[in-house]
Amino acid sequence: VQLVESGGGLVQAGGSLRLSCAASGSTFSINTMGWYRQAAGKQRELVAAITSGGGSTNYADSVKGRFTISRDNAKNTMYLQMNSLKPEDTAVYFCHALSRTYMNYWGKGTLVTVSS
Repeated sequence: VQLVESGGGLVQAGGSLRLSCAASGSTFSINTMGWYRQAAGKQRELVAAITSGGGSTNYADSVKGRFTISRDNAKNTMYLQMNSLKPEDTAVYFCHALSRTYMNYWGKGTLVTVSS
């Protein structure tokens, strides 16, 4: 499975961005997907996750009410709609996929910078 993120960039505080993660390869094996982020000097943290059918999602407390995760299995793509962005949301955002056999796959990341 290969994962490629897109949609990062520079935005002012209060603005919005939409990240995309395109999956290719053995996409039939993908189960849960999620977005993680890593700010400079900090550990990677889970931002949001979504089950295979999209019926269940969970979010980090810091993004609840501002971010929305979704996936389109027909397009093998996952999204993260980020609204009301804050400077503390600045990080590299990574796409993650967990296969049904518990293999972990990661994208290379996309940088989101929120200016104050």
